[in-house]
Amino acid sequence: MALSTTRRTPLSDQVIGQLRTQITSGEWPVGSRIPTETALVEQLGVARNTVREAVRALAHNGLLDIRQGSGTYVLATSELAGVMHRRFADADQEQVAELRAMLESSAAGLASARRTDRDLELLETALDRRERAWSAGDPEDFVQADAAFHQAVVAAAHNDVISAVYADLGEVLRANLRHDVGPELIAEKYLGHDGILDAIRAGDAPRASFEAARSIGACGDA
Repeated sequence: MALSTTRRTPLSDQVIGQLRTQITSGEWPVGSRIPTETALVEQLGVARNTVREAVRALAHNGLLDIRQGSGTYVLATSELAGVMHRRFADADQEQVAELRAMLESSAAGLASARRTDRDLELLETALDRRERAWSAGDPEDFVQADAAFHQAVVAAAHNDVISAVYADLGEVLRANLRHDVGPELIAEKYLGHDGILDAIRAGDAPRASFEAARSIGACGDA
């Protein structure tokens, strides 16, 4: 995680931007613990106070949760996520699924043309986490892992507007995932996501879009 330098931007703002990118790209999924303050100081090459200020700013904005004695965890992918969740708390889940299909299929198609080697690494890591979460049998862990995979697909599209909208709707989309998955994981409903990753890796946009849209509403993706 290299920190880019910009003369006119305060260093603390640069660090905030870098940490935000780690979250929105899916490298730090919702629910995960971020590196320690000491580790961030070493990785970014900035003073401890600068890192601390950035973490506190993101916590104040609702993206991070600082837990005394435990660490700092990713709470949301954008400042608007909580607001949007409340706004659409009673939305029809079929309509939310249609929105997911539009966003995720479009993002998958773009990702097939724009993904970098680093994007593929993140997608592979997210897919592995998703499969391990399913095997562990915890529905909430699976929802978080599945959401992280789709977030990584969106990030690989390298469209800032789509990424921002998707992040703002993060809690709404995870609620839809919970609706699809239900209170327990059912083996017969599992749908792997290897097809999405394979199509993105191969640069096959139509197939990537199809695989992403097909996954909506199936337990195991959603």
